[in-house]
Amino acid sequence: MPRTRRSVPIGFSAPPKIEPTFQVDSARCTTGRLDFPHALFAPLHYTPGYAYPLIVWLHGPGDDERQLQRIMPIVSMQNFLAAAPRGFLSASEDGTTAEGCRWRQTDDDIQQASQRVFETVEIARQKFHIHPRRIFLAGFDCGGTMALRLAMNHPTRFAGVVSLCGPFPTGNSPLGNLIAARRLGLLLASGRDSRRYSAATVCEDLRLLHTAGLSVTVRQYPCGDELTPQMLADVNRWIMEQVLSTRSESLEPAAD
Repeated sequence: MPRTRRSVPIGFSAPPKIEPTFQVDSARCTTGRLDFPHALFAPLHYTPGYAYPLIVWLHGPGDDERQLQRIMPIVSMQNFLAAAPRGFLSASEDGTTAEGCRWRQTDDDIQQASQRVFETVEIARQKFHIHPRRIFLAGFDCGGTMALRLAMNHPTRFAGVVSLCGPFPTGNSPLGNLIAARRLGLLLASGRDSRRYSAATVCEDLRLLHTAGLSVTVRQYPCGDELTPQMLADVNRWIMEQVLSTRSESLEPAAD
């Protein structure tokens, strides 16, 4: 198994007053709109005439939409457009200090998360050429759990869903749209030494998903509760497999 390295999270901070831009050659990641914080990623040599797959990324706890800037150069600099909304500000147990943003599984937060995701997709669609049947929802930790929740709630809106170190959601009928959800591909990834998503919980989730008749790919990595480069590289490979298996165009850019 290849050696992996621990990623370094960037803590939550207030929205920037101007839009910062990260650029590598012609790839670009921008964050913007003070009234609706989000990040967008355009790949190397973006070609407006080509309908790209879109990854909608839900960041992990204590982070924000700028996590997209760190993951996309590892996922792929060429294959995808990507977009990320910001989660909900979380306070410490005593309510005195902010502890960054996360995605909570309350009724109100699920509804608001859905709105944020679809508004982010619409913002990306206004700026870039997105294939409407190749929108993938992905996330890390609580973002992965929310990604699974929203994909199960709206299975016709997504081509697949990826959860990295995020368990399958419980409560509020996550399998309420089961028949439609069976068309979705799912990628579940976990750390072998994870405390938040243990091997036992992964096995429980797999039993549930297989019983429900869902198509699931599972990966385990030699790490704990963190993102690793190998996880993100596998996200690229898995999504490209989904894209190529349903490709109808006769000519598309080569995958990296």
